[in-house]
Amino acid sequence: MGDPTSTQNLSTKGDRFVARREGIKKTYKATKTDDVVSTVTGDALLAFRKKYYFPNDMVVKVPARSDRACSPPLGFVTVYEFSLRAGLRFPPSPELSDILMICGVSLAQLSYRAMSIIMGLIVLFRDRGAVLSPDCLARMGRLIGDTQGRISFRSKWLDIRTRDPSKSWISDFFYVKNEWNFLEKWGKLRELPIPLHLGAEELLKILKFSDIDTLHYEVRYLSRYIDEEYLFKVGLSTQAGRSHAQMLKKSVKVSEAAIQSSKIPPKRPGSEDNKSAAFKIIVEDHIQEARNHIYDVEVKALEADCMEEGFI
Repeated sequence: MGDPTSTQNLSTKGDRFVARREGIKKTYKATKTDDVVSTVTGDALLAFRKKYYFPNDMVVKVPARSDRACSPPLGFVTVYEFSLRAGLRFPPSPELSDILMICGVSLAQLSYRAMSIIMGLIVLFRDRGAVLSPDCLARMGRLIGDTQGRISFRSKWLDIRTRDPSKSWISDFFYVKNEWNFLEKWGKLRELPIPLHLGAEELLKILKFSDIDTLHYEVRYLSRYIDEEYLFKVGLSTQAGRSHAQMLKKSVKVSEAAIQSSKIPPKRPGSEDNKSAAFKIIVEDHIQEARNHIYDVEVKALEADCMEEGFI
């Protein structure tokens, strides 16, 4: 026969072990966001500035070891790197600003899923010649908050698939000077009221879709709308500022006749063929000068930013 006392002791020890592990897990989750030090460096910020086309006059700051994501310095807002991958560009879109203001939350509270869905819908609506209003967002789903204040997005009738492959997102944050009157410290979510006057049929009319299946398909693969080409297409990316030389080159077209005439030996010094060839050379020289000028301007601006931040 077994010893009932020993069995009881084992059960008690097991319960204590489980309770201890659960307590450790709860404690870890409770401090997960508030007690994380940023791993973003000055070099990383330079890379972000280039990759995500930050405006040259935008002021960014590397967090100190004592800084936390939920409490940025006065006059700054916290930005996570995953938000940039989720489609956030500067300056932020008016649609995003309105949603944050009405919900009473800061930029950094939006999870990757929430940010990618909001930005994807903003681009989708703009691409269809419409504007994503808070009412439209509320009809398509709900913004929900967890105990730490982080905001996600849930929809009962739309299958919106998003996945952030990054594992280290929680420490990849930095600060940006608040030029847009965003809430700086984290706030309590005010849920968007569901608009009773706005149904599925009204959404189809706004987006100019013929049926609900088309809307379901576009929303299901919403992640493609946060690609740089779409952000640029609808005017959310300042990538255009780096493309003046290429735009100039595309806008200057030499006629087929001029191209053909350049292959024929010149007849006499004052002929039309020579004028076409000379014009082509002048155009190419202007294009090269434009490229050199834009490159110099960008380099000087980047050097000024680096000196201001103390990197040089």
